[in-house]
Amino acid sequence: MPQKTALLTSWRTPVAAGFLLLACSLASAQWVWMEGGRKVFSDTAPPASVPDKSIVKRPGGGGAPMLPPAAAAPSTPAEGEATAQAPATSTGAPQLPAGDKELEARKKQAEQAEEAKRKAEEQRIAKARSDNCARARQAKATMDSGVRLATTNAKGEREVMDDKARAAESRRLDDVVRSDCGPMPKAAQ
Repeated sequence: MPQKTALLTSWRTPVAAGFLLLACSLASAQWVWMEGGRKVFSDTAPPASVPDKSIVKRPGGGGAPMLPPAAAAPSTPAEGEATAQAPATSTGAPQLPAGDKELEARKKQAEQAEEAKRKAEEQRIAKARSDNCARARQAKATMDSGVRLATTNAKGEREVMDDKARAAESRRLDDVVRSDCGPMPKAAQ
């Protein structure tokens, strides 16, 4: 009988060691990510809504290193204290490296510069439209007054506008008033 016991214990030890190794390898094949100020452990990948910077650990050791236990484990309240949880503080969340903060500041500054440039361009276009509108209205009023108007031709000679030229110029001025005196077209905005 002692031989049978020795035989049983001799195969149990390697099998138990194998199970322990398997359990350790399964434990290392876990995903860890931060969600709402707490750590989430899973053997499946996090949902697509979790940003890459929130992933703390990937299977196989890839990804960001684990957070220190002091930052990850919240303290439990004493018996006499209230059990309501306090809002998450910045010490519990992963800290951004200084390079990321600088990058965010530069990105914000570039966005502000682009916005200022766009507003300046809109103001320039609005001023040009306003000036064109005022000139077109003034010319249209002159055209409608019935006063004889003269233009200068390519040779520098003065020519009095006939009725046909006067009607064509009046139509052109009407188009300018319609385009520049109304609201800004959607394509230009």
